Amino acid sequence: MKKARAWLDDHGVAYDFHDYKAAGIGKDKLKQWSDELGWETLLNRAGTTFKKLPDADKDGLTERKALALMADQPSMIKRPVLDLGPKRVVGFKPDLYAKEVPARARKKG
Repeated sequence: MKKARAWLDDHGVAYDFHDYKAAGIGKDKLKQWSDELGWETLLNRAGTTFKKLPDADKDGLTERKALALMADQPSMIKRPVLDLGPKRVVGFKPDLYAKEVPARARKKG
């Protein structure tokens, strides 16, 4: 998160930060992201919250089960999710941000 925000700041990109770990996320928004990106992309399997789940919760994951887990425990959503309007980017990779963030959204010079 810190690196993504620094990249956006350094490139003069205006953004609104939504802390879905603290403020939560609507099930409709989560479903929309899942339909677009795939629930496997959104689910942070490397995070502590997911790793601490009982094996019964991790075994046989389906989209429905994964979305319920992410809605109940938003820290299981991979971060950041950069909403570019018609497109979303999950995770931070400088090269991907440089490619996906429109030049018109960046400061000049």
